[in-house]
Amino acid sequence: MKIIPEAFMDLLADETRAMAYLATIMPDGSPQVTPLWFNTDGAYILINSAKDRVKDRNMRARPRIALVIADPKNLYRYIQVRGRVVEITMEGANEHIDQLSMKYHGRPYTAPKVGRTTYKIQPEKVTTMG
Repeated sequence: MKIIPEAFMDLLADETRAMAYLATIMPDGSPQVTPLWFNTDGAYILINSAKDRVKDRNMRARPRIALVIADPKNLYRYIQVRGRVVEITMEGANEHIDQLSMKYHGRPYTAPKVGRTTYKIQPEKVTTMG
């Protein structure tokens, strides 16, 4: 991902297991923040959720988002990404949540996979700290 400085690429690596904190916009314009799992395909940041959750409804209606990816070893070192959701799909989303569960827990996802959805985020502006 060209927009991420090389010195912070480790935060995107599966081995780091950093969490992301996603900010979406509610219908009244107020922010909503959710911690979540993520990975990347090299060009986009990928997240997964169930259809019809608050963040899902917000991203469908207002695709501009922000997220922070914090270094689990130093919470004062992080990447802030502002961008937009450029694709929302249910195709392959069950496999994607299994990938994320393997990354964070070392086993496939065990909760029901009803309505799983993958969101592709295009980073547009990145700032870093630490």
